[in-house]
Amino acid sequence: MKIIIDGKMCECEKGEYILQIARRNNIYIPTLCHSDALAGLGSCRLCVVEVVDRGRAKVVTSCIFPITSEVEVITNSEKIKKIRKELAMLLLIKCPENKEIKKLAASFGVEEKRVNRFKLHKTENCVICGLCTKACEKMGTGAISTVDRGIFKAISTPYGEPSPQCIGCAACANVCPTNAIPVVDKYGEREIWGKKFKLQKCEECGKEFATEDHVKFAFAKAGVKAEKILCEECRRKSSLDKTKNAFPDVGI
Repeated sequence: MKIIIDGKMCECEKGEYILQIARRNNIYIPTLCHSDALAGLGSCRLCVVEVVDRGRAKVVTSCIFPITSEVEVITNSEKIKKIRKELAMLLLIKCPENKEIKKLAASFGVEEKRVNRFKLHKTENCVICGLCTKACEKMGTGAISTVDRGIFKAISTPYGEPSPQCIGCAACANVCPTNAIPVVDKYGEREIWGKKFKLQKCEECGKEFATEDHVKFAFAKAGVKAEKILCEECRRKSSLDKTKNAFPDVGI
């Protein structure tokens, strides 16, 4: 199947999302709540585009809009630019001092004097995009979730207390686009979501690379016994050494 994106003919499979196709063809569409490791959420709406089908245009969210027929996609029309600018302004109103949001808003031409007319929460950094809860869910722990509704909606642990399900993996913080989830690694411990974890050292190089709870969880989930606990770099080196020993004449 073929579609046209900003005048460029692009090959695609039926059911592929517009954002996937655009990125594969080096066509820029801005995103905030998207991660290649997780399914599209469509929370921030910054990736909106216009789809023209049989002469009729409509605005869609490209990260969750599947292609089912040969259409034309316009990613940077004046209408789309205006929508993105308004969305960026709303994000800046919610998180006025966040560096990532300020940079994003500036790229869309948002004037901070327009934002300063509103009542601002200077310490807010979370845009409730939902990436962190999806990452936690995918890990299989479900330690955090959205709580409350409307303007009171937030991301939190159950009852705001340290969650017994949390393993300190920091997957939530790693996917957060605004660095809203603080992670402190200090003196052999990691603190996240009000809970402290002992950090695990690599048995080869001695580097602290994960929490002990995370390592135990990973081995249990994989159903294997921990023979030697290695960081990713040492694990990769060990795997390469085993391959070299198994095939000494290959010249790996």
